[in-house]
Amino acid sequence: MSGRGRFITLEGGEGAGKSVQARRLERRLSAAGLEVVRTREPGGSPHAEALRAVILSGFAKAFGPEGEALLFAAARIDHLDQTILPALRRGAWVVSDRFADSTRAYQGAAGDLPAEWIARLEAVAVGPNRPDLTLILDLPAEAGLARAGFRRGAGQADRFEAEGTGFHETLRRAYLEIAADEPGRCVVIDALASEDAVEAAVWRAVEARLDPQGAARAAR
Repeated sequence: MSGRGRFITLEGGEGAGKSVQARRLERRLSAAGLEVVRTREPGGSPHAEALRAVILSGFAKAFGPEGEALLFAAARIDHLDQTILPALRRGAWVVSDRFADSTRAYQGAAGDLPAEWIARLEAVAVGPNRPDLTLILDLPAEAGLARAGFRRGAGQADRFEAEGTGFHETLRRAYLEIAADEPGRCVVIDALASEDAVEAAVWRAVEARLDPQGAARAAR
């Protein structure tokens, strides 16, 4: 892994603060002397961004969770090919707001798709390109939805924000189960804390697991 960058993902329900913490983590890593590519899902490459618009508009909901999962997988393949893998190969660190765990939680647990079906789809779309570290920002569903509503203001809720509290509680449980199943990859962060406290917890996890300072020194 010495010549390869590191791949960090942030996961969690609506309103957990993933985008804010992705930006803050990008600044911290850049300040350490690392090249950083911050990206997101769905999206992160031109074709994937086009699919993002289709998915979040609610147009794809009519295809059911299977159809949505396939669209997410198609976007993820392009995202990996066009953005993530080229960055990692040149030694950059990639910080992604969501990745494959979102499909496990949203279409798998909340959409009632079998875990085996999701695993097969992930094997095709992701293959060996798993994150080195996944930070799961955890908070109660009601708190997350309230934050998302405040952030949205008078705007319309997107496809997933519009789902009920039960859907979002299922997402929370799914993420915590993912973290429990893969403790070597995942760290749960209390997202109810202040943005500064969450940033500090994120940085502690990144320092402990991936040693960004050491990586920056080795790259010089």
